[in-house]
Amino acid sequence: MSQHTDTIVKMVLDSGRDGPHILLLSGVHGDEYEPMIVNHRLYQQLKGQIVRGRITFVPNGNETAYQSASRYGTDGLDLARICPGNRTGTCSEQSAYLVSELIKTADYLIDMHTGGVLYDIFPLAGYGLHTNPDVLNQQRRMALSYGLPLVWGTDPRPDGRTLSVARDAGIPAIYLEYGGGTGFRSYVVDAYVAGTLNLLRQLGMIAGEWIKPAPEKVFWIEDARQDSGFLQGKMPSPADGIYLADARVGQQIEKGAKWGRLANPVTGTTTDLFADESGLVFLMRNTVKVGEGDALGGILPITQPGKVTIDEEGNATKEPEVDFTSVFR
Repeated sequence: MSQHTDTIVKMVLDSGRDGPHILLLSGVHGDEYEPMIVNHRLYQQLKGQIVRGRITFVPNGNETAYQSASRYGTDGLDLARICPGNRTGTCSEQSAYLVSELIKTADYLIDMHTGGVLYDIFPLAGYGLHTNPDVLNQQRRMALSYGLPLVWGTDPRPDGRTLSVARDAGIPAIYLEYGGGTGFRSYVVDAYVAGTLNLLRQLGMIAGEWIKPAPEKVFWIEDARQDSGFLQGKMPSPADGIYLADARVGQQIEKGAKWGRLANPVTGTTTDLFADESGLVFLMRNTVKVGEGDALGGILPITQPGKVTIDEEGNATKEPEVDFTSVFR
């Protein structure tokens, strides 16, 4: 069934039996289209399949951002920075309020994203490093169940996010990132659908055997440094210019290796860009024209599958062998 609020359409599949309530959210940013299709596909595919609990699907959490084909609503605000919003505020503030109220009703939150127009992102499932060990472990289990090659735990302290609403309510929450740029990527839809179905099987909400993650295939990093998950702060551009990238998402790169260059179309001069650390290139800017301070990309300090833990002071520890037994107990 479809239920309409002031600005948000939600669809609900209810088994009529006790079990978890999953909130599957997309469209927080209006230029991230694949997750919107994921929600509709899963809603159709899962009709009559839920054996316990219920799922609430929100395909388009920010209507005016979608209408503008933009990360931002028509009020110029980013819903992912203003939660829990304001019921009587601007359009984005009202949407943030309604989304936040829905989050508080859930037992689990999955917030699906892409890189939008600006970024291309290596497929990852992320979560905040919650101070409650039980919530943290549930988030790890959720993220790993998606079977994406990168699992990323980050600083849980930033406010204004959907995940900060869930954090404060003690609700396990993850976010997904994959792809971005112009055009539509059906493989992103396929990956998110498959991962969600696997998580639902793992939770016993649909029938079937769930697929356990293979430790030898997962890049897993938990980084407690301040703002470790802030994508817009990664590798800021030193100047305005035309961005000519050499690095590519998914490659391993060494610190000091050529990343690309900036070309000034007025003077004809170029500025070489170099990797600021060694590791996995997980983020690249898609737009050609960039401004000073714009994030050009990001590197995570992990060079092979396995788990790396970084504390608040920046000290990194590589676990010799990843064991998922304690996560999936």
